[in-house]
Amino acid sequence: MNSDSKDAIPPGSVWNQWVSEHGSRFLLYARQQARTEADAQDLVQEAIVESWHRQSEPQPPPLALVFATIRRRAVDLARSSRRRANREANTASETELCWFDPSAEDRERARLIDQAMRALPGIYRETVTLKIWGGLTFEEIAQTLQIPANTAASRYRYGIAELRKLTRGALT
Repeated sequence: MNSDSKDAIPPGSVWNQWVSEHGSRFLLYARQQARTEADAQDLVQEAIVESWHRQSEPQPPPLALVFATIRRRAVDLARSSRRRANREANTASETELCWFDPSAEDRERARLIDQAMRALPGIYRETVTLKIWGGLTFEEIAQTLQIPANTAASRYRYGIAELRKLTRGALT
């Protein structure tokens, strides 16, 4: 690829189809990592652009690599935000981010699941999100989080068990 073709993804390309297919997964994961919807959208956009520039062939990268890029950029964003907050005396609190689309048909169920997801320890929440909403295998989760695949599987099982406890009786 020449450098000019790296500036924009051509309409109708394999990349556009790939982004259409997986973009919502990336955004859901980014929402977990970010404090605001705008930051989550920026994380996804930056990760896709970085992946586009990183690829030497026209095919999109493995999903786990994009999830790892989102995670890395979220850590960088959090560090930057903390430094900025320390410099600014008067910071406005960010609006709380909802995990689910507020137009969802079953709002009460979404609210209960949202509460349960927020109550999960971060390592379980991240693994459950990557597995269920990200559609990743345990091996891909392991690559994304830089942990052994067995650890990813264990965190998923523990996370699901904790979700069951947190929602027991409420979702039946």
